[in-house]
Amino acid sequence: MITWCVQYRKTVVFITLGLLVISAFGMATQVQKQFFPSSDRPEVLISVFAPQGSAIATTDETVKRLEAILMDMPEVKSLSAYIGAGAPRFFVSANPEQPDPAFAKLIAIGQDVEGRDRIISALETRIAVGEFPEARVRVTRLLYGPPVAWPVSFRVLGPEPDQLREIAHQIRTLMTGHPNIVMPHLEWDERVPTLYLELDPENLGWIGLTPAEVARQLQFQLRGVAVTELRQGIRSVQLVARNARGEVMMPEDLEIKTRDGRKLSAQQLGKWQVRYEEPVIKRYNRDLFLAVQADVEGAQPPDVTKEIWSAMTGLREQLPEGYRIEIGGTVEQSAKANASIQTLQPVMLALMLIFIMLQMRSFIGTLTVLATAPLGLIGAVLALLLFNQPFGFTALLGLIGLGGILMRNTMILTQQVQDNFKAGMVAREAVVEAAVQRARPVVLTALAAVLAFVPLTFDLFWGPLAYVLIGGVAVGTLITLLFVPALYALWFRLQIED
Repeated sequence: MITWCVQYRKTVVFITLGLLVISAFGMATQVQKQFFPSSDRPEVLISVFAPQGSAIATTDETVKRLEAILMDMPEVKSLSAYIGAGAPRFFVSANPEQPDPAFAKLIAIGQDVEGRDRIISALETRIAVGEFPEARVRVTRLLYGPPVAWPVSFRVLGPEPDQLREIAHQIRTLMTGHPNIVMPHLEWDERVPTLYLELDPENLGWIGLTPAEVARQLQFQLRGVAVTELRQGIRSVQLVARNARGEVMMPEDLEIKTRDGRKLSAQQLGKWQVRYEEPVIKRYNRDLFLAVQADVEGAQPPDVTKEIWSAMTGLREQLPEGYRIEIGGTVEQSAKANASIQTLQPVMLALMLIFIMLQMRSFIGTLTVLATAPLGLIGAVLALLLFNQPFGFTALLGLIGLGGILMRNTMILTQQVQDNFKAGMVAREAVVEAAVQRARPVVLTALAAVLAFVPLTFDLFWGPLAYVLIGGVAVGTLITLLFVPALYALWFRLQIED
């Protein structure tokens, strides 16, 4: 077989390159993409998003209904609820949410992983039939890796909030039509009613007050003002003074004190108006932005993001001047993680090249070693497709390490060819005998590596890495034993006799 590969070296090289191109195409189009997988911890995270502006008592009512449902499930081992804010960070990917009266987080711990999945299935069934119409209820698992609030997310950036909403609604419409998208929504959510006091300048002039003085008095009655600070060790705590009345105050209860000590109703100073305004305004790199977010079901978030991004090509081309759309979610976090690896890659490639050249002592030999580095992609793609595994961050690490394993095998093989030449062998005998002599140790070490990675295939986190290494080492080693002799003969233009 090796003799045939050396004799028909051009055919072998072209077939190998063809397999490499097909594998690269398969990696780009057929293999599922993933950032980090879900964890196998028993926690179930339930997030409750009431309409913006809802009182904390309204959010509490929804939480109590969820608690009653969860406590009746035998799979639930323990339950905790956090109303008005997110839960403390107890896991690396559990990012605490900002305080918000319209938000609540419940954490239900299942008896085991199977119990956790049954809890999620039961809750999703109740949510799907509309049992919680007053809020958006989201049920998720814990994820490995850095925190990602929503797996699919697009940021709309621009100067005007109204225009941002219009563009964001178009994106949400596109996302709603995708079969794998669940719960698409705008991050700012709906506008909230806000009560404004439109002051009458003439009335203010009669009583001798300024708008700033009226604002301070209203602030004191509604929320309180900081009057001093107390020291607690090395920390300073503000002391806030406010009106002694109850928590709820009606507009007619608000009073303004004039400079001569008289009390006037706030209604005498102007007119109360109800306006609808944005509940939250966020900025990204100093630009206003509105995110359109969603969950994914039945597919990998990077694949769904890519499909939606392609579907909004026409929308992106028609954006007004000063507006743009950016990708967020898992795709953005994955790009940041990959960029952290790529930062040191030039240095590592340079060091690797130096060490290979010191060993091979020839440019042709060095290029032969480097040419086999990507061959592991053939087996890696084959293994991922056969076992339906996604390509994520851990699989990327495995693919990088796979190149080093195959280059090591090539260095052993080419070094043996050079030793055979020094021993006086003719070209055909030197190349063929080198492959035969080194085939057994190379195959045995590859087999040992493959068997060593088999236990990792059962692990949720390291499984994709194990499949990449198993497929890449097994197939890459076999291809290397056939490809290197053919490439060596082709580059050195050896005259191989029949």
